[in-house]
Amino acid sequence: MAKRSTEKEMTWKKAIATVLREANGPMTKREITERIEELGLRMLTGARPSHYVGMCLYSNSKKPDSPFLQVGPGSFVLRNTGNEVMPPSYQDDDEADGPDEREDSAIINAFGMFWRRELVDWKQKPKLLGQQLKGSDAVNFCDQQGIYLLYDGREVIYVGRSVDRPIGQRLFEHTRDRLATRWDRFSWFGILPVSNNGELGAPPDTVQADLLLPTFEALLIEALEPRQNRKRGDDLQDAEFIQLIDPSIKKRQLKDFIDQMN
Repeated sequence: MAKRSTEKEMTWKKAIATVLREANGPMTKREITERIEELGLRMLTGARPSHYVGMCLYSNSKKPDSPFLQVGPGSFVLRNTGNEVMPPSYQDDDEADGPDEREDSAIINAFGMFWRRELVDWKQKPKLLGQQLKGSDAVNFCDQQGIYLLYDGREVIYVGRSVDRPIGQRLFEHTRDRLATRWDRFSWFGILPVSNNGELGAPPDTVQADLLLPTFEALLIEALEPRQNRKRGDDLQDAEFIQLIDPSIKKRQLKDFIDQMN
């Protein structure tokens, strides 16, 4: 576990530079954020701390004297460290604004993989709690919209969509229908964006055509985990949320433990 410094916290810019200075190659904003937390360079705040890192990276990388250099889609290095080699396919790519400025038109804005059914207190509006990174604020995805998968072990047994009813309600219904005893895990892919205060926004009005195929590819890689795909879906790398246990489940477990001790 990283030690928290008792000194005044670094600025985001200085913390990012510290991480990139020791890196062996390009890093994504999520990787940088995770490393900042591991080193205890500063506290992570809000539901999407990597968004702060992204804003700092993209805004600074546009400046001629910036210490940061974007060398690929979503990948950054510190200048003068020997890592400034751009892949040939990126040399003429026009991404001056960076992905963060295209977030409003993203297709998949948040997702969770292989969440455990037993960690949710199932009711009409269950708490589907997720956390982007260790130390960031929790988000309740009950009202998220999109698609979801139900698993029996590792096998996908059902794929559904959530439009007229949110994902939380649809999953609750599956605890009482013909699939009730068939699934123990679930994954979901949501279209509603997440603000830094943890609230779900409105779905995008438009979607850029050039985002469709990369998003579909990324979604299938995440959902199916093909053996020959050596890396995860690039277009979803910053949208994953890790499941947190419902507090009511924790209380129930504590009560059961106390009852057993008596």
